[in-house]
Amino acid sequence: MRAILAAQPRRVTIVDNFLSADPANVPEHPAVRLVIGSITDDRILRDLDDDIDYAFHLACYHGNQSSIHDPLADHENNTLTTLKLFERLKDIKSLKKVVYSAAGCAVAAKTFDGATATMEDAPVSLFHDSPYSISKLIGEMYGNYYFTRYGLPFVKARFQNVYGPGEILGAGRWRGTRETVWRNVTPTFIWKALHGEALPVENGGIATRDFIFVEDMARGLIACALRGAPGEIYNLGSGEETTILQLAERVNSLTGNAAPIGLKPARDWDRSGQRFADTSKARDQLGFVASVGHEEGLKRTVAWTKGNQDRILRCVMQHAEHLPEVRAYFKMDLS
Repeated sequence: MRAILAAQPRRVTIVDNFLSADPANVPEHPAVRLVIGSITDDRILRDLDDDIDYAFHLACYHGNQSSIHDPLADHENNTLTTLKLFERLKDIKSLKKVVYSAAGCAVAAKTFDGATATMEDAPVSLFHDSPYSISKLIGEMYGNYYFTRYGLPFVKARFQNVYGPGEILGAGRWRGTRETVWRNVTPTFIWKALHGEALPVENGGIATRDFIFVEDMARGLIACALRGAPGEIYNLGSGEETTILQLAERVNSLTGNAAPIGLKPARDWDRSGQRFADTSKARDQLGFVASVGHEEGLKRTVAWTKGNQDRILRCVMQHAEHLPEVRAYFKMDLS
């Protein structure tokens, strides 16, 4: 959002029901109009401006574990959102581009035997680990349909593992699992490391991910909007494979955490063990290359976490009834 505001748009409309986000992340700016609610709400859809230039569809039900716990909620927030939004956008004649947040995890091969870079045209399995993964692929299919049937200028941005300042543990409402608080691996590791805790590393840390810094992702999304070809797919990632054990070691080093890494069993639902993206298409066609290295990105995320501990703790503590362990953080000091 801040990257878009830097381009001085005449107006930016944000629609968010804050199911997994916090209003504190919405910038105060005269060009920003915040609509609180779901994009599935017919009234909200009806009231959208008819002269939209660009639409970024980032709504989802965060994330895999929550979708396994409640597939119907995932459908409501991760599938129906897409269908209803595209049905509304197809009638907006001024629309130059719709950028959809697709998921790299839904396409990558299910393997722990060594990954190769996933291409945009990689074959897609019909067997998936979570409703979230299924929903993200259905979103691509709906977008392809509206592109071919109505000419919706639809571009798919396949997200890799985004991390960085602004991701708040516990943001939003309780979604039925511990992952409501311990949502993504990077902010979880940083928070626990700053509190001197053992970082929970599953399956020996052999899983790999393609980590992309949030500011790079924002640039990639804007590149998709400005230069992406309708109907096309672009991997937005670093193109570098990092093991979860490497991530834990880097976080411990940057935070000075002396606690030994806490090895845990493999997650019983997760077969998407090792993956990273081929980013050559985004480089060649969009001119997009991630510029923030993993070490630098982690340093900036650690600094942001230290400076926003009260904000994070407020969001974490709203789930203390469901996750009593978080009450211990009241007695700790990050400084």
